Amino acid sequence: MNLYSIAFYNLENLFDTIDDPNTLDDDFTPTGRKKWNEKRYEKKLKKLGAAIAQIGEEKTNKRPSIVGLAEVENHKVIDDLISTKYLKNEDYGIVHFDSPDERGIEVALLYKKKDFQLLNTENFSVMIHDEEGNRDYTRDILVVKGKLEGVLVYCIVNHWPSRRRGTEETQYKRFIAAERVREIISKIRAEDNEAKIIIMGDFNDNPNSPSVKQYLVSENFYNPFESLFDKGLGTATREKEWYLFDQIIFSRNLFHEDENLVFREAEIFNEHFLKSWKGKRKGSPFRTYIGKWHQGGFSDHFPVYITLEKKGN
Repeated sequence: MNLYSIAFYNLENLFDTIDDPNTLDDDFTPTGRKKWNEKRYEKKLKKLGAAIAQIGEEKTNKRPSIVGLAEVENHKVIDDLISTKYLKNEDYGIVHFDSPDERGIEVALLYKKKDFQLLNTENFSVMIHDEEGNRDYTRDILVVKGKLEGVLVYCIVNHWPSRRRGTEETQYKRFIAAERVREIISKIRAEDNEAKIIIMGDFNDNPNSPSVKQYLVSENFYNPFESLFDKGLGTATREKEWYLFDQIIFSRNLFHEDENLVFREAEIFNEHFLKSWKGKRKGSPFRTYIGKWHQGGFSDHFPVYITLEKKGN
């Protein structure tokens, strides 16, 4: 079978070590709270590069064709990532726009140039305001149009507002983000009613949360991660509870066997080497930091991916 994987990975604060005066990145500097230095940065890059290189490889025998990313500081850190020894020979292209997020973290997309022909890129802001009417700056939504092995697809990359101030208190923000994605889908469908659309991201909500299940996944879309969540699986932990915030959702025409690109399976890439191996966090994602304490791991999230089969020529 001619198989390709599409992945999404929240990289847990992939910052360089240089202070950006326009964002709240002071913690991630050599003199900052987290003592983020060049040695730690290089170690994280190597670990993430090694992880990305293995996503879906067991199923497809190759590196992922497309990788959505969250929590990258800028174009430079993405460039440094694809320059690691594990990825440098894959000839990945980068799609990235600067975003107004207060923490200075953004979404991006990697694509293997031999698999994916880039046609168009756009970013869409998410307008959220607090009770006083002040804008709450969050990550933009990235939309990438291109041909995967000659088949036209649209990828929508998300990192929705967090639950940091409480799940219920912040829920309205994720509803707004979901509505924005629906608007983007309507825009795409107006141009191409049969468009193959892949929505990926860290939604900071589970597959059964209203923002995802009711607002985002309409009758025309399918979320393969709902069944994984029902089995008790997740991509991140908090207080020993699993959450499946990282998901890839797609239009149902990727199910049609008579189509030239067909969905085969969805997985959480939670290999042993990505997990903490001892202590109270044993089995959870092996993080880079817990608070200000450097752990030297990969990320506080596991990556996710779907496998697609290309049929015909």
